[in-house]
Amino acid sequence: MSGQLSRRKFVVYSLAASTLTVAASLDRDGAWADAGEPDVSASRRPSDVLARGNDEEMLVLEVTAANKVVVRLPRVEVGQGVTTAVAMLIAEDLDARLVDVHIPLADARAKGNQYTGGSSSVSSLYGPARELAALARAKLVTAAARRWHLPARTLRTKDTRVFAPDGRSATFGSLTASAAGIRRPKVSTRPKPPSRHRVIGRPTTRIDARDIVTGKAKYTGDLAVAGAKPTVVARPPTLGGKVVSVDDRAARAMPGVHAVVRIAGGVAVVAESFHHAFKAKEALRIKWSPGPLAALSDAAIRARLRAAVPRLGTPPRGSAQTQGEFEFAFVSHAPMEVLTAVADVRAHRAEIWFSSQAPMDARDGIASAVGLPKSKVEVHVLRGGGSFGRRLNHDAAVEAALISKAARRPVKLMWSRGDDIRHGRMRPASHHRIRASHARGKVVAFVHSTASVSEAGERTGASAQAGVRTDGALAAGPLPRDPGLYDFGRVSGNSGSVELAVPLGAWRSVDSGTMRTAEEIVVDEVARALGKDPVAFRRTSLRSKTVKAVLDKVATAGQWGRAMPEGEAQGVAVHEEYGSCVACLVEIDTTDPKSPRVTRVVMAADVGTAVNPRGLQAQLMGTAIDGISTVLQAGLHIDRGAVRESSYADFHYARQRHAPLHFEAHIMPSRRQPGGAGELGVPAAAGAVANAYARATGSKPRRFPLNF
Repeated sequence: MSGQLSRRKFVVYSLAASTLTVAASLDRDGAWADAGEPDVSASRRPSDVLARGNDEEMLVLEVTAANKVVVRLPRVEVGQGVTTAVAMLIAEDLDARLVDVHIPLADARAKGNQYTGGSSSVSSLYGPARELAALARAKLVTAAARRWHLPARTLRTKDTRVFAPDGRSATFGSLTASAAGIRRPKVSTRPKPPSRHRVIGRPTTRIDARDIVTGKAKYTGDLAVAGAKPTVVARPPTLGGKVVSVDDRAARAMPGVHAVVRIAGGVAVVAESFHHAFKAKEALRIKWSPGPLAALSDAAIRARLRAAVPRLGTPPRGSAQTQGEFEFAFVSHAPMEVLTAVADVRAHRAEIWFSSQAPMDARDGIASAVGLPKSKVEVHVLRGGGSFGRRLNHDAAVEAALISKAARRPVKLMWSRGDDIRHGRMRPASHHRIRASHARGKVVAFVHSTASVSEAGERTGASAQAGVRTDGALAAGPLPRDPGLYDFGRVSGNSGSVELAVPLGAWRSVDSGTMRTAEEIVVDEVARALGKDPVAFRRTSLRSKTVKAVLDKVATAGQWGRAMPEGEAQGVAVHEEYGSCVACLVEIDTTDPKSPRVTRVVMAADVGTAVNPRGLQAQLMGTAIDGISTVLQAGLHIDRGAVRESSYADFHYARQRHAPLHFEAHIMPSRRQPGGAGELGVPAAAGAVANAYARATGSKPRRFPLNF
């Protein structure tokens, strides 16, 4: 695809307003609305657009009189840098200073799709944001031309101003009112070609970086909503346990305690401060009934998963087999910011503040839980301190709303770290059985069957429309298989499931994080069986030239094949998804078998147009840490129906001392439309770590994490 916009176009509207306000229509999948050529003449009357409420499904840009450009974003910022990327898109085609572009988060809307997930945000907004900015710029230039009685083509724009040939200039803010009345701009409304990009593609520091490090950035826990009192919940020792009885007399008598409320998940304490709330929670005397998994522990769950994996069938006649079975443990999302929600539920309305990847789904769920019409529930979306899929679910917000309704007052609910790790969502445990059949030096058939833990319940709302399971589990049945990364003949697969009462959630890279990891291990083992170098074998087997290019890049930059001391080795893996591809080379030191250390990571990614290469490098670094963590040390145990881990002290996610001493990420040049990047690197990083470990130790890793 060339650097121009694809054939899919979308309508751009001028909205009735006293300042310049333009909107690009988005379809329900968050992509560009397919409506022929851009309509810059606003053939629909602007009043019709507003009256019909269609702006609910649009990306809207406003130029304020204060010379600020405001785009209310129908996505959530959870650390991935989407606000910076969108600000860069706007600044590029509007010729505005990045500091003048503000990207607040939109509240839950009545229509459209506000789903943030599937590594789709930048790719879905790339066209609409640039078209918006280009149209706004054209109107501002036309307004300045009218003011100065000059031909519009003689004017130029820079730094949120319009300049005349004689040196006169005007801020966008001073022109916004007159630009709002422009129906047909006198200059081009097309976005710039890539050859003229000065912002897109330039490594850029996040627009919110200073606010984050100075504490100015506001998270849900920072909000001071009138009357909202700190709230915590006492939860059962086992998953799904229930309250049999509670003696709350001592807790109620403690200073600062406002209410004690019994809810489905436990007993809530509303108090003057979190200190008071936690103290009162400790004073509760609760008798619990065990949850439905009280008889189950890890070994039994693993056995059930193994039995649920469909049979592989008969291999091709005359072929040799390389096969393996792989186990992956449950994994917590454990975002740095614990789950927090503020709720104010009244008799006829409700207002909720929290960070959500699916705020429309959340609004619907909250409305149903508290018995209000959806139109009476207002959800304010806040930035989140990490997510990795956790904020696709809104259990904390529903719980806060129910507590607020029962306590008859606003509350600020905070889940502790232990609450989320022991009772929150987790990546499903899974078992994989893979067989590669090879003959005459090449793979002629490849089959991968799997079983994962599944949670009862059906998907609804925007996340379902987007085709993403928010429980993170594979549906039982044949696996949807494209021809695959490799030319491996007949590629097939099937899946089973084990239904358990475990709270599951889509975890960064969802199924690919386990499936591709296992497959890349088998690819290495096939290469070994055929007497071939792992990189050379991949090069001759990969279908895509683009994937070969990223593999070649890491092999060269990482000095693949260099001599390594005993107990140290290199490993490599590749992945392709979201219209993007990545390769990862890892070096590992296993001389201390109880504490293997990844010492070097080299990654290369082709994501099409990289709007912010610095942000992409940060994403890849994060996925490298995810791969190191989930392969080597981070997982959750189930002991007689209870999650054993309760904090970072025993949920062993990689710390700074586990991070590679050397990390580099290479972004391949491209003028293609942007692909996805946020989840892309996890499978390649995990596969490379596993392969490096196997080569360093001479073992065949089969159960992850390895030190568990």
